[in-house]
This record gives sequence, C-alpha cells and structure tokens, in this order.
Amino acid sequence: MERIITKVKISAPALPRKKRVAAYARVSSGKDAMLHSLSAQISYYSNFIQHHGDWEYVGVYTDEALTGTKDSRAEFQHLLSDCRNGKIDMVITKSISRFARNTVTMLETVRELRLLNIDVFFEKENIHSLSGDGELMLTILASFAQEESRSVSENCKWRIRRQFADGRPGSTTMLGYKWVDGTLQMIPEEAETVRIIFSDYLSGMGKNAIMKKLNASRIPTKCGGAWCESGVAKILDNEKYAGDLLLQKSYSSNYMEKKKCMNRGQLPMYFVKDSHEPIIDRETFERVQKERKRRAAGYLSINKETYPFTGKVQCGCCGKNYRRKIANAGSKYASPVWICSTFNSKGKAVCSSKQIPEDILTAMTTDALGLSEFDEAVFIGKIKQIVMCGPDKMLFIFHDGRQVEKTWQNKSRRDSWDDAARQRAREMNERRNNPWQQQQEQ
Repeated sequence: MERIITKVKISAPALPRKKRVAAYARVSSGKDAMLHSLSAQISYYSNFIQHHGDWEYVGVYTDEALTGTKDSRAEFQHLLSDCRNGKIDMVITKSISRFARNTVTMLETVRELRLLNIDVFFEKENIHSLSGDGELMLTILASFAQEESRSVSENCKWRIRRQFADGRPGSTTMLGYKWVDGTLQMIPEEAETVRIIFSDYLSGMGKNAIMKKLNASRIPTKCGGAWCESGVAKILDNEKYAGDLLLQKSYSSNYMEKKKCMNRGQLPMYFVKDSHEPIIDRETFERVQKERKRRAAGYLSINKETYPFTGKVQCGCCGKNYRRKIANAGSKYASPVWICSTFNSKGKAVCSSKQIPEDILTAMTTDALGLSEFDEAVFIGKIKQIVMCGPDKMLFIFHDGRQVEKTWQNKSRRDSWDDAARQRAREMNERRNNPWQQQQEQ
C-alpha cells in the first residue's frame, strides 16, 4: 500500500489584543496651583496606564480652566471623537465631577460609550460604567455633583453681589489700569492711549478713524491685538476712566450655561463716585458722552431687519458679505448702498472692492432674472449668491447651478449733472465750509 504524506499546517495561536486605554483630566481654574495639579495628573495617568502590560497607552486628554457644566470642552470632544472612531476601549478619569457636573451630559456620554462597548472608570467612586449597577450609581452620584456645582455657583454670586453692595468691585482687566490689592492703579503709558482716544473723538474723529489711527501707529490693545470700532466705543463709554465705578453691569445667566448677560434692570446696580485715580477729567468725560449722543441723533436709525440682499452679496476680493449702508446718513440726500463689510470697517488698504447703489443692484438683479420688475420671492427662490467680481462686474449664481455675469456702472457725472444736481452740490459745499450750519441741521 502506497504511503500518503500530507503536510499539516498549524496556525500559531492569536495573541490577545491589548486594551487601548486613555485618560481624561480637567481643572476648573487657570491658576498655577491648578495647572500644577493638571501636570501631576497627566504624569500619574501616563505611568498608571503604561505599567499595565495588557493595556495600550493612547494618551491623556486634558482641558484647562473650563467648567464641567459645559459640553464644548475641546479635548473632551476630541476624546469622544476618538472613541467613535474606534481608537479607544476604556477611559479613566479621576471622578464624576471631573468628567462632567451636568447629570444629563454625563449620562448621555456614558450611554453613548456603552453602546460602543467602551468602559469609563471613575477612580474616586470606583465605578465601571459597563458594570451591572454602574449607571444607577452614576445617576445618583452625578446628581450630587451637579447640586454641588449649583451650590458653589450660588455662593460665589452671593459673595460678589455683597461686594458690589458694599461698593467693592471684583478684579477687572482694562486699558490704562492694573488691579492691585483690590484697587485700580494707573499705568501711565496705557493711560496716554486712553487720553488720545478721548481727545481725537472730541476733535471730530469717529470711532472708525480712531481705530485706523491706532492700528497704523501700531498701538496695541490691552491684550496686544489690533483695534476694532467696538473696542474704541467701550473705552469712550467706560465711566472708570473718570474715576467712578458702576458695579454689576452684567451677570451670569445660570450655573449651567454661565452665559454673560447685560443687566437691563434684572439686578440692582451700584455707583461708586471717585473710587480711584481718574485718567480723564470729569468735564472731558461728560463732553464725550454728550457728543456721543449728538452724533447718534444725527444719523438715520438703521433698521436691524434683514433685506432681500442680506447674506446674498459676496465680495470677490476678500470673501466677506456686503452690508447695507446709508450713504450721506443724516442729510436729506441719504441713499442706500451695499458695501463690503471689510472695506467699510478697514478701508481700501485691506479690501479694494467697490460699493454699489441699491437701486443699481436691484435693477441688475431684475435683469438677470429676466423680469420686468424686481420680485423678492423669485429672487430668493432662484438666486443663491451674487459675487461682486472687480469694480464693474457681478456674477449671479442660481440654485440650479446656472451662472449669469453682468456689467454695471454708476451714472456718469455728465449724465446726472442737471440743475437740481448742481443745486445739491452747492448746498453740500456750503455745509462743508460752515460747521455751525451742519451742526444745526443735525
């Protein structure tokens, strides 16, 4: 009988896959002591995970100076993203309060990870979320953590409001002053910038012009960045520069959202006169406030409602949207135009786009749609966007993908130069040369 020899293949036993483990750590304050604690936690978890032979170290995800009541923590979201992508099998964290003080957020997160078969281990409470009674214990303990957060928040609010009632402010950061032992002390070099802003405003410059001057002179803000109109406005309106304090101008909505809200009468305010050394004398400060009101009254009130072209017209130079603006605001020759928001705030040195009168924009849109007159419903339904390409071209992009290019131009001076236009020019020239008349008209 012939022998049959067969080669037998024996597969090596598969090695067990290591459990991929990550840790999450958070501190609720940016103080040095807390950051040192965070550094210690990172070192501890790195060593703890790597000393387990059957664990694979993924990393330590950390958030600094963020509260546990918010679900927008960057590294926390990064951790969840890696869990969803199958990179992590278990998460270790110090305690429930470090993971999340919002009971709903914590339970939603743990349940989502449970569905992904990812365990969360809470060291302090010694709870594994995948265990039989894990969710029940977490629900009870997370409720205590959330209540603790509410209690701490309410105690802090009570303490701050008592300070306000006693005329004692909390710490503040503002140009011209530094906070030293509970009082505002002047910083001479920064105080000079504040004086320049007040002086320029009283000399006739607007917020935008002052902003451009400060940026051109490379004078930084308190935080070292570039100036904006709202930053100039806040300085002009701040009573602290006259040596006074108005306390509790804003407040936190609640301990969960911690959203800053302006105090419109919901809580009492407290005014402290002559609380610290002023940068601006009281007379100058009052003159600025009167001038602010006078200028505001001289401009046409801008309706905050949206217009058919709102959000539809895009600048081809910088990519920002065009906004509606009243040209010659405050005069009887006021007319609406659409202008790039970058050009309007920062000038042609940053964006070289061109404004377009609203009547021309409407006429060109009507023509692109093939209508005899402008129809807002048809416009919104058919046109997705209008791109201003260069000084005289606009591109209409339809929802169906079709594109139509149009060329436009302002009426030439010769065509519009009739007797009425000449009379308007004479009147405007007289107003420019007669400041008193201009002030009376405003």
